[in-house]
Amino acid sequence: MYKTTLKIDGMMCGMCEAHINDAVRKGFDVKKVTSSHKKGITEIISENQPDEQKLRGIISQTGY
Repeated sequence: MYKTTLKIDGMMCGMCEAHINDAVRKGFDVKKVTSSHKKGITEIISENQPDEQKLRGIISQTGY
């Protein structure tokens, strides 16, 4: 299992968290993904290490 923690600027509310979580779930096979706008982070638990470039691309498409 891999735990990946990302710092994400610009999240302001629970809907922002949901947009990030949905985008990560659609792009990767993850066990769990949680985001916190208060902490400015997203944590991903997955079987395999996610591809960093693809992850950055998916997050940037959401506007963050």
